[in-house]
Amino acid sequence: MVARFGKVGLSPGQYVWSAAAPSEGDARIVVDLLTQMTYVYRGDQLIGASTMSSAKTGHITPFGYWSILEKRPFYRSKKYDNAPMPWMERIDNYGIAFHGGVNPGYPASHGCMRLPLKFAEKLYGVTKVGTKVVIEG
Repeated sequence: MVARFGKVGLSPGQYVWSAAAPSEGDARIVVDLLTQMTYVYRGDQLIGASTMSSAKTGHITPFGYWSILEKRPFYRSKKYDNAPMPWMERIDNYGIAFHGGVNPGYPASHGCMRLPLKFAEKLYGVTKVGTKVVIEG
């Protein structure tokens, strides 16, 4: 569900996306594991923010500086029961990726960053292989 910029807090599965996002400049993604939020910038301008779901206990969403290594509009997990991964954007060689999926409001994945489906699609549209990603928390 899309919300409007300016709303205080987002519920699980909600996101905001700027209708006036600039079309020029490189995108970058910032993930905050503590608040389970993903932020997308183009240049210095915030263009989108979304709730997300990262790794549950026993699994890891890795901290650090990454780049998108591979993009596919639809993919299936090779590790976890052929699970669907729409709008997949992989950041490491072990399968950690952004993709559309269930956002229960808490960490629940095997390590990927699950995003609301429509947000994952919008994110896919503004990124490229090489887009920078920061994961902090």
